[in-house]
Parts: sequence; C-alpha cells; structure tokens
Amino acid sequence: MADVKTRARPAALNLTPAAEARIAELMARAPEGTIGVKLSTPRRGCSGLAYSVDYVGDAKAFDERIDTPGGTLFVDGASILYLVGSKMDWVEDDFAAGFTFENPNAKGACGCGESFTV
Repeated sequence: MADVKTRARPAALNLTPAAEARIAELMARAPEGTIGVKLSTPRRGCSGLAYSVDYVGDAKAFDERIDTPGGTLFVDGASILYLVGSKMDWVEDDFAAGFTFENPNAKGACGCGESFTV
C-alpha cells in the first residue's frame, strides 16, 4: 500500500493573543459548570448573520474545539463554514470593547458592523 500523505488541516479560526487573554478573563469568572465559551453566527441584523459569544456548559458533537491557554473556545458546528480562516481579536478603547472578526468569507456587512452576509 502506498504511503499516503495528508495535509495539515488549516485552523478553523485564528485567535490573537488579546482574544485568548479575554477568553481567560471570561473563564476566570464563568458560572459553575461552564466548560468554555462558544462562538456562533445566529441569524439576526440587517445583513443576515451576527457573531455571538456565550458561555457553554456542554460540547455538541459537531462543534469545533479550540484550546487556548486560558480556556476552551467552541465554534458552533453549523457556523464553522461561515468562519473558516477568520481572525478573532479583542479590541478595547476609551469608548467600546468587544471581539472583532476579520472574516474572509463575508461578502458584505451592515453599516453598523453588527451583522454580515456570506
């Protein structure tokens, strides 16, 4: 049988050090029973899909698991196709703080930046 070489699977989502630090902060004060935080893309907003990060108490079969130094990030299995190759960052300034996303799959976004379309 021939020696089959497989390519390494690309990361589903790339996290910046700031995003990893924020996940660590969230996990440090997470409710009891929390196993990580979960990123999903529910349908909402004027462009169709939005980014949502919430605490999660159990992993679903098709969720993508990304282990970070401060805790686990799960990516919703139904959302992963919209997020492959994205960069997740945490940005904080004098007026606002939140996760930001550079998503190569997004074809457009609403004017306020709350939602995107693929």
